[in-house]
Amino acid sequence: MPLFSVIIPVYNRPEEVNELLDSLVNQTYMDFEVIIIEDGSTISSEAVVNTYGQKLDIIYKKKENTGQGFSRNFAADFAKGEYLVFFDSDCLIPEDYFLVCSKYLNENVIDGWGGPDKAHSSFSLIQKATGYTMSGFFTTGGIRGGKKHIGRFQPRSFNMGISKKAFLEVGGFAQTNLGEDVELSMRLLAGGYKMNLIPKAFVYHKRRTSLLQFFHQTKSFGKGRVLSGKKIKGGIKAVHFFPLLFTLGLFFWILSFWFIPALFQLGIPFLSIYFLLIFMDALAKTHNILVALLSIITAVIQLTAYGVGFLLEWVRR
Repeated sequence: MPLFSVIIPVYNRPEEVNELLDSLVNQTYMDFEVIIIEDGSTISSEAVVNTYGQKLDIIYKKKENTGQGFSRNFAADFAKGEYLVFFDSDCLIPEDYFLVCSKYLNENVIDGWGGPDKAHSSFSLIQKATGYTMSGFFTTGGIRGGKKHIGRFQPRSFNMGISKKAFLEVGGFAQTNLGEDVELSMRLLAGGYKMNLIPKAFVYHKRRTSLLQFFHQTKSFGKGRVLSGKKIKGGIKAVHFFPLLFTLGLFFWILSFWFIPALFQLGIPFLSIYFLLIFMDALAKTHNILVALLSIITAVIQLTAYGVGFLLEWVRR
């Protein structure tokens, strides 16, 4: 029986599946199986998966479209590994990922883990900028996988490992989309399960390829936080209101240009300092001035989209 069962739900993304599987072929530690779940796709990945039949211990299953969370539950029922490892189809896995995880598990008793995401050298400038803003301290408080973050660490499903025993005990994913990974992480933590960050167990996560796609993605994250947080006591913390406060503040600041010019002028230095902090931090992390400049734009998009999604779902519920 393998130590790890890698579970990857996919919907109409055969090219991404090919790149992901190619990165798994090059792992230095190969005690894992791969389970691809075709979640009602109209563009099949089956032909791509078949080319890896001799290179990986791989299983391919088709099912009706139920969303990524329930597709992972479907795979968990027949997965043979001691640990279930969830990746998004738009990830590339560094060759020592499973070696890092296996060593950590030998030295630590945990029920699950998560890791950071990084930008691959082949990613576009927008993908690198969105990657920074999704994990930067000045944009998310570092709660998405950094070494230092606000609050208890909650693994995300683009890079998440859970013992099959713990996963089955809590009933797997209770939501299929909109924050299903956050809800599962909160439920595991509330149940006393130990979930750790493994800083060296990172993946290359492509993120969205356009600013509009990024807006819609982070808007869904805001909705998902409310959907998940209202199910579990303490699931919504003060830090989760920051994007909403930023969005409302930005909206009223822009309005003040016409109605209260003095207030508009007062806000300029505060926003300038905040944007400068983002620029300097992004530059230090990415070493690319264009990415650092783009990070200011993606930070505004991320915070406002998350704030809008958070507010809409809060009002709706």
